[in-house]
Amino acid sequence: MRIRSCYYFILILLVAIGCKPKEKPADLIILGTIYTVNEQQPKVEAVAVSGDKIVFAGKKTDVESLKGENTQVIELKDRVMIPGFIEGHAHVIEVGYNEMNLNLMDAKSYDEIVERVKEAVAKAKPGQWILGRGWHQDKWEKKPEKLIKGFQTHQKLSEVSPNNPVFLEHASGHLAIANGRAMELAGVNMLSKERQKNIGSEGGEVLRDELGNPTGIFSENAMSLIYQHIPKKDEALDEQALNLAFDACLRNGITSVVDAGVGRSSLNLFYKLKEQGKLRVRMYVMLSGAERDLIYEWYKKGPDIDTTHWLTVRSIKLYTDGALGSRGAWLLEPYTDRPDFSGMATLSMDTVLKSARDGLKYGFQVCSHAIGDRANREILDRYEQAFKENPDQAKDVRFRIEHAQHLHPDDIARFGRLGVIPAMQAIHMSSDRPWAIDRLGEKRIKEGAYMWQSLLKSGAHVVNGTDAPVEPINPIPSLYASVTRKTLKGQPEEGYEPEEKMTRAQALKSYTLDAAYGSFEENTKGSIEKGKLADFTILSQDIIEVPEDQLLKTEVLMTIVGGKVVYQK
Repeated sequence: MRIRSCYYFILILLVAIGCKPKEKPADLIILGTIYTVNEQQPKVEAVAVSGDKIVFAGKKTDVESLKGENTQVIELKDRVMIPGFIEGHAHVIEVGYNEMNLNLMDAKSYDEIVERVKEAVAKAKPGQWILGRGWHQDKWEKKPEKLIKGFQTHQKLSEVSPNNPVFLEHASGHLAIANGRAMELAGVNMLSKERQKNIGSEGGEVLRDELGNPTGIFSENAMSLIYQHIPKKDEALDEQALNLAFDACLRNGITSVVDAGVGRSSLNLFYKLKEQGKLRVRMYVMLSGAERDLIYEWYKKGPDIDTTHWLTVRSIKLYTDGALGSRGAWLLEPYTDRPDFSGMATLSMDTVLKSARDGLKYGFQVCSHAIGDRANREILDRYEQAFKENPDQAKDVRFRIEHAQHLHPDDIARFGRLGVIPAMQAIHMSSDRPWAIDRLGEKRIKEGAYMWQSLLKSGAHVVNGTDAPVEPINPIPSLYASVTRKTLKGQPEEGYEPEEKMTRAQALKSYTLDAAYGSFEENTKGSIEKGKLADFTILSQDIIEVPEDQLLKTEVLMTIVGGKVVYQK
């Protein structure tokens, strides 16, 4: 007791005369230009890390006391550091499968796709499925001579692959083309049962020519006619794809990802890898609303909020309409380039309302895919009804609308008022805006499409991302689109609807702190502050100051997760 008392006496004496006990040395110190996304301290010169947490953020002169014999020091020099990017909406395993299957994102014509399929058939076993994703007819430099309802037909694919079934998903994931062999296996022909059932009224469509023959194009729920015949993936393949996806995330400075719709098998794999210490990117998971048994199981046991910050499950994902590219987005008025059609709901609004009520009851965040203005309005209506019925349970629930791509002007302010988060992918504006005007017309585009600044002014937290593999998972093009509203070729000069641009600070926040807010994690990550997770991205240049025309040249040079360097260019 005397020894302890003496120790405390000496400690008090040292403090009284202005001396502090030597602090424990940091494991890592980073020096240079550091953007924190912390409004109280937006820029610092030094950051120190112990274990997986930030222990200091401030001036370079004040960090010296934390430097020890074994402290790793990174000098940024002309590079900059930001909080680790948080991908706000992606489909993680599919990112990996996109690398394993035919990646058609860069295809410039249907003929080029046919040629790639022909090459794949030459390498494939007899009867093996040829799978791919990423084509987009509105981005082709040359259109096919024969188009039905705006899409190519299967004949060329069937000619180069008569014995191997082919199924190629649209970039949006809401549409696909199948060849003759795939349709034969699925029993889809001029007299097939799906035609008698009129599948178009059930949230999907099999496109047909004037004689009633299927063209090969399947949209929304109709894709299941083919899906059910594709051999099931096994866990080993899923794990291979997941690791490829983790590699892609870390190469692109992504330290956390929101997986927007996961089924039982993927979830089991995530938990297995977490137990083995093999999750390399932090994950926030939405359970797929399509698997109702899985949802009810989770309602019984409640959310899993991971205190180690690697795998959290507390959200439900609903799929309520299609995409603009496939003309499946649900609109209040018909498509400008297809006046007989307004898209479709892919889920009953009664189900949405029940899910909103259940989410409040069981403590789950509800996240609804909605692209068209009618889909967005219908979802907001159901959320608002559930909130009014359950005011005590509806506090800070952070329900989301995924994409919120096209809104009626009357609905924009409702996001901020209701506390609904628009999880948007700015890169969609850059990719889609040049042709989306054909779908919606000038008035609807200008008044309600990609309304980032208006949503921010409503008080909403805008979450950014890529929807990978719909778009490449690289955040830099999405940041560029956020602040310029231009295509990746720099057009038009002033940007589309320039009043809706984000500032550089807003864009960075949408990929960090606001993205963390969208998953209830703003107190643990998303900004560089003492006590938060040491997740950082080091960039080749200053994205806040660099001229606009240089922004796309930014490279990720290093990714740090939990204080560990996990990627270095």
